[in-house]
Amino acid sequence: MSNNQKKNLTPVQQEYQQFQSEREVKRPILKNCIKAFLVGGFICLIGQCIQTFFMYYFDFTEQTAGNPTVAVLIFITMFLTGFGVYDRFAQFAGAGTAVPVTGFGNAVISAAIEHRTEGFVLGVGGNMFKLAGSVILFGVFSAFVITLIKTILIQWGGL
Repeated sequence: MSNNQKKNLTPVQQEYQQFQSEREVKRPILKNCIKAFLVGGFICLIGQCIQTFFMYYFDFTEQTAGNPTVAVLIFITMFLTGFGVYDRFAQFAGAGTAVPVTGFGNAVISAAIEHRTEGFVLGVGGNMFKLAGSVILFGVFSAFVITLIKTILIQWGGL
């Protein structure tokens, strides 16, 4: 709060502000960062193991194993979210679960579960992509623009 706003407060309000600041719970920022780092890294390790599985057993290349790996990670996340396991895990890990692609899967299925009482079409179908829809739209549009620029540069002989 700036000094001008503090000057406009009554003495009772200033006293309450001081009371509040003295009793405010301090967040363990370093501990939260370490948990997020470790959990996010563990999720990425699981993703790497899945990718290696596809490469070893199904003869995928490193590039082609990426798509089924992402699909499996999203499926696992949606499955665990449906049973309420992933949400408890996310409460513990914080941002570590939101950064990898698993955060996307959780966002999609959470909105669908929340609105399932409104029916499958208007509830689940209409609300499933509320949060994730903007991410999908931005990703598709960005890919289109980049591809268009690359195509123009190739046609002009720039690349």
